[in-house]
Amino acid sequence: MIEGFATPEGTARYRERFPEFKDAGHFRQPQNAPGPAGLWFSSMGIGTYLGEPDEASDQLYTDAISTALRRGINLVDTAINYRHQRSERNIRAAISRLISEGEINRDELIVCSKAGYLSFDGAVPADPRAYFMREYVEPGVFKPAELAGGMHCMSPGYLLNQLERSRKNLGLGTIDVYYIHNPESQLGDVSREEFRQRIKSAFGALERAVKDGKIRFYGIASWSAFRVAESEQAYMSLPTCVELAEQAGGRDHHFRFVQLPFNLAMPEAHALPNQVADREHLSALEYARKAGLAVIGSASLYQAQLTSNLPLFLAEKIGMQTDAERALQFARSTPGLLTSLVGMGRPAHVFENINVAAQEPMKPEQWQALFSRT
Repeated sequence: MIEGFATPEGTARYRERFPEFKDAGHFRQPQNAPGPAGLWFSSMGIGTYLGEPDEASDQLYTDAISTALRRGINLVDTAINYRHQRSERNIRAAISRLISEGEINRDELIVCSKAGYLSFDGAVPADPRAYFMREYVEPGVFKPAELAGGMHCMSPGYLLNQLERSRKNLGLGTIDVYYIHNPESQLGDVSREEFRQRIKSAFGALERAVKDGKIRFYGIASWSAFRVAESEQAYMSLPTCVELAEQAGGRDHHFRFVQLPFNLAMPEAHALPNQVADREHLSALEYARKAGLAVIGSASLYQAQLTSNLPLFLAEKIGMQTDAERALQFARSTPGLLTSLVGMGRPAHVFENINVAAQEPMKPEQWQALFSRT
C-alpha cells in the first residue's frame, strides 16, 4: 500500500511543475467547499470507464494514465466495476511506477473511485450467479433484499467490502474521493423512504471509513439523479442528501463531492432549476455552490459523440482546432464545475486533450452567451 493522500501542499507542488498551464486557468481550487477547498484540481481529469477487459487495453490504459500524470492532469477517476476491476489495477500500475521512479508524489494526486454496482473480478465468470453467491451472499456481505434491480447494492457491508477491494486494487492506503455509484438506479425497486434510509446508512458507513483513514471525502456519482425534473423516478434532491449527511456525520460531515454528466448535449445541471432550498429553485450547480459541494463533470465528450459534426457556429464562438477540443473547452469553462472528466484509454488521447489546458477557459459572459444559443 502507498500511504498518503492529496494535500494542498502536494497539489500546489504539482501545479508549479507545469508553468505552461499556471496562468491558463487549468488548475482550480473548489470554492466554499470545506475540506477540499485548499486542493488544486486540474480542469480535466482522466476517466477509465470504456475499453475491453483484456491485457492489450490494460497496457494502453496504464500508459495513458502515466502520460496524463506526467502532462498536467492530477485527477484520476475510476470505479471498481470499470472493466471488471482492471481499470483500478491499471491506475495502481501507473502510480506505483511513477512514484518509484521519483516522478510524482502521492500527495500531488487526487484519486477517485466508486462502488454500488456488482463487480466481477477481471472477467465475466462462467456462472455469474454462482460467483456472486460465493463472493457476497454466502459470506454475508449483503443480503439479497439489499440488492436492487439484480445489480446494485449500497448497504454498508457491501460498500465497505468494495472499498477494501478498491484500496487493494489501487494499491493506496487512502482514496481521496469515494462515490456511491448511481444510487438512483435503486429507485425503481424501493420506496422513497426506504431509499433515504439506505443513503443515510451508506453515508454513515463512509463517515466511519473517513475516521479510519481509508477515504478522505465521499460523494454521489450520478447519471440521471441531479439533471431530471422532480417528477422523474430517478430524481434525487441534493438538499436532502446534505441533510442526510449531517444526520450521519454532523455539521462537519465529509459529503463534499458530486459527479454528474455535463456537456454540450447534457446541460441540465446548469439549465434546470430542479433543486429546492429555502423555497428557492436552483440548478444542481447553483445549489452545489451554495452548499459547499465540489462538482465534477463526467461524459465531457459524451462518449465521443461530441467529437465531430458540431454546429458550425461553435467553431466561430469557441475557436480551437477540432470539435473534440471545442466540446471539452465548453465543459471545462462551465461556472461552478471544478473538473471535466474525459475517457482516455491510450496515450494519444491524452496528447489530443491536454492542448485545451493551455488555453484560458471561456469568460463567464462568453460561455453564457454560447450556452443560451445551444
